[in-house]
Amino acid sequence: MSARDPGLRAQTLWRDGAAEADQLVVEAPLELHLDGQPLAVLMRTPGEDLDLAAGFLVTEGLAEWPDDLHSLGHCTDPNRPNRENVVKVTRAPGAPRPAERGFVATAGCGLCGKRQIEDLFQRAPPLTERLRLDAGVLAALPETLRAAQPRFAASGGLHGAALVTAAGDLVCAREDVGRHNAVDKVLGAEWRADRWPLEGHALVVSSRAGFEILQKALVARVGAVVAVGAASTLAHDLAVQAGLSLYSFVRGAAFNAHQP
Repeated sequence: MSARDPGLRAQTLWRDGAAEADQLVVEAPLELHLDGQPLAVLMRTPGEDLDLAAGFLVTEGLAEWPDDLHSLGHCTDPNRPNRENVVKVTRAPGAPRPAERGFVATAGCGLCGKRQIEDLFQRAPPLTERLRLDAGVLAALPETLRAAQPRFAASGGLHGAALVTAAGDLVCAREDVGRHNAVDKVLGAEWRADRWPLEGHALVVSSRAGFEILQKALVARVGAVVAVGAASTLAHDLAVQAGLSLYSFVRGAAFNAHQP
């Protein structure tokens, strides 16, 4: 991976008293503006910013279809400092304006899990058919994801997410310092390409599977989530109630299957 990659920065580090060339993951704020108003600041790894913005908008219920947006792009104002870290979005005339609400809660917010799931089902109802993945497919998915993470190979410091078919074939992969951002980049890339919704596909993540990852998958209509790490209780409950297959601690032939 080239040191000129915007997501990595060359750095001299010390190991056992000797200097070594290494790569550090870039973490920088991305300002997201919607219809001329500040919306959010996302701490992300630069690269695929428009995919990240699109994925954030659609999974947070601020857009439903690509036609809902009139424009999506980086700030072009030459007088704006750090304009490469600003993305501006304008919704199309007549596009639905969702009711104002807070963004999806994370694991540490302390809100009622039952209410969170009920609210989510108002805009993303349970799936009608559960996607089951073969054990052989599951066993291969962590390596499939790892092979699609060149920045991780160079730095060891990024989360990864990938969309795969039910047969385990790679469709899209993204990396980011934030696990939610990696997922948003994958989903946003597919949404912008008008490959939406994503029935019959699985989402693979290098991290744990928390509620926020599962809710993004459900909005996208992904049929299964495969996590290299652990699953939380709220993620388990959402998967069971939503008809979404959840596999955690996937390590070779060993994995946890979260069933009703």
